[in-house]
This record gives sequence, structure tokens and C-alpha cells, in this order.
Amino acid sequence: MTMFRNLKRIRPWEIALTMVVMALPLVPANPIAGLGSLVRHAHAAETKKLDTSRLVSIGGDVTEIVYALGEEKRLIARDSTSLYPKEAAKLPDVGYMRALSPEGILAVNPTAIIAVEGSGPPEALAVLRNASLPFETVPQHYDRDGILRKIEVVGTLLGVPEKAKALEGKVAADLDAAINDSAKRPEAERKRVLFILSNQNGKIMASGSDTAADGIIKLTGAINAISGFSGYKSVTDEAIIEAKPDVILIMDREGPLSMSNEDLLKQPAISLTPAASHKAIVRMDGLHLLGFGPRTASAIRELNAAIYGG
Repeated sequence: MTMFRNLKRIRPWEIALTMVVMALPLVPANPIAGLGSLVRHAHAAETKKLDTSRLVSIGGDVTEIVYALGEEKRLIARDSTSLYPKEAAKLPDVGYMRALSPEGILAVNPTAIIAVEGSGPPEALAVLRNASLPFETVPQHYDRDGILRKIEVVGTLLGVPEKAKALEGKVAADLDAAINDSAKRPEAERKRVLFILSNQNGKIMASGSDTAADGIIKLTGAINAISGFSGYKSVTDEAIIEAKPDVILIMDREGPLSMSNEDLLKQPAISLTPAASHKAIVRMDGLHLLGFGPRTASAIRELNAAIYGG
């Protein structure tokens, strides 16, 4: 009964956020290649101006950029990962970015869709193609230049390159300042960080390389304690002990997907780490931490302060 009550308290966005974090690094660089004219790159908009008067945005980072450009009046719907700014949550929800419903999208009568790379599934996109609905992708990379590229692409697709250039400059300056501050830390003082995505039935799923978690840890001037694999995977107790994390990083959330500090510290492998001996557990909002959008400089500073103090 307790498990049933807990499941009823789960928030749908928490499941969506966990799924998007897990899936992003595991998809190919161009998962919908071969769908022909369905997916066109930003430069293709030069030949025919995209009608974005009724826009659906897919991906929390894409939605945030639209708002940062001051073009939110175009938005008529968004996906379930688009929760910032808070005004975005008031828009109709067309579903999780990797399990889109063509019927739900077509029902809001959009003129175009702008989605972060990896959205799908391909079958749903094929239906949208047959409906002659433009579907544009925004590249996803977990570094400074990747964030600026997203802004450029979204600005081009919306037909506001000047606004995008101004936003790029502002975001770049903020990122550079945050990254440069992190880079000043001596190598010998850099802490090892273990990002835990979930802890279900004593099985810890952690971040390897090529993930948003790995990217933000590096930008903060810390070291990802786990190496040797790409994406998010379950790790053995031996791997956790061998990783010797100084800090454990988790998303701050509620419901059955949440992890209390006490439960984490009770894990046999975690209890043997330097992080456990110092009770060094850092919690951050998942969208802020892993979004890789206009707010990433703020996330770098927040994480840096949580890891190193100050």
C-alpha cells in the first residue's frame, strides 16, 4: 500500500525529466536521418521562410531560448520537459519529447515545430511529414559552443538573427566568465563528482561521458568520477568504490524518484566513499543543472559554490 500511495504522488514531469536525461546521450547524432524533407537544417530556411506564427517547441532548452529571444508570442504548445520559465507550463502539453503524439500536435494546428535533436519517435515524425508540417531540429551538444549554436539556430528559424546575435553575445560573456572562474582552480584541488540519476532497488544509475551531467561537471572545473562508458548506466558497487567520489550530485525532486540523503548514505558502496564520510551530497534543479540553455552560466556558478563553497 505504501508503494501504491507513493506512486500516486509522482509528478508526471519528474518521469519525463528522468526519461529525457537518460535518453539524450544514447541516441545517434541524427536519429531521424533518412526521413527526407521532414527534417531540414536551419540554413534551409533561407530558401523558404518558415512560418512560425503558430509554433510548437520540443525540448526545455529550445523553449527557454524562444522566451529569451522575446518570441514567446509565437508559441501555442510545448513538450512536457518545457517547464521554464513558469509561463511555459501554462501552454498545452503535447507530450514527452521522445514519445510525441502526432494527433496531439496536429490538434493545436501549428504552422511549424522546432525540436531539440533526438526528438521522435520516427514514426510520429513521418505522420507529421505526410501532413506537410515543417519539423526543424536544433543540434544538441553539452558545451559552451553548443549552447551558442542552439541560440543561433533557433534565432535563424524564427527569422530574428539580430536578436539571436545579441543573446549569443550576452550568454557567451556570462558563460566565459563562469568557465574562466572554474578554470582557475588548481588541478590538485579539483573534486571528483558522481552524478546519480536514480537509485532503484539499490541499483545506482550514474553518468558516464557524453552526457549533460558530464558536461556540466567539466564546465564547473570538477572531475566526473565515473569513466569508461558513455551515457547513463547502472554501475556496480565495486565501480562506485573505485571511483572515490568526493561529492555526490543528484537532481532535487519529489516522489518515488527522489532520493533522500539518508537512503543514499545507507548504500554499502556509497558509505565507503569520501563523499559519504563528509556527507557531501549536492542537490540541484534538474532543468537548471542539465538544460544547457541560456541559464547554464548560473548553473555552473551554483554547482561550483555547492561543491567548493563560497
